[in-house]
Amino acid sequence: MRGNSMTYGGFWVRVGAYIIDIVFLMIVFFPLIFVFGTSTVETTATSFSSSAQSDSPLLNLVFGLIGAAYFVGFESSSMQATPGKRAMGLVVTGEDGRRISVLRALGRYFSKILSSMILLIGYIMVAFTARKQGLHDMICSTLVVHAKPGETGVDPDVFS
Repeated sequence: MRGNSMTYGGFWVRVGAYIIDIVFLMIVFFPLIFVFGTSTVETTATSFSSSAQSDSPLLNLVFGLIGAAYFVGFESSSMQATPGKRAMGLVVTGEDGRRISVLRALGRYFSKILSSMILLIGYIMVAFTARKQGLHDMICSTLVVHAKPGETGVDPDVFS
């Protein structure tokens, strides 16, 4: 944050954060894949699932729950960010600059499905909107900003 305004997290820094998060999640998923014998994993913007879905629907459910818990839990926590976002110096806030609730984080997580369904345009919007918001951010009134947890303050431009 500089002065009284926020520096928003742009497209490429957010992509970098997501790649780091994928690595963290794969550390959890690979042992499960090895134990349950599922050979490959498919990643999407909001979840991870085995490509052999008929082999282990329970494992697919577990992957989905772990992915949701990871993003929702970290982004609504006092850290305000997943490990990937933290590594890139980002936090997730409400448009008022405050920490988001678990329900808002859950809404943001599931809104990413819509961002994905429309040819990833919901994500690409981050590169072209004034406050670097994706569709899922707009739906849930969230911002991704360069800041430390708890130090975002309030963006006066939000109200103009």
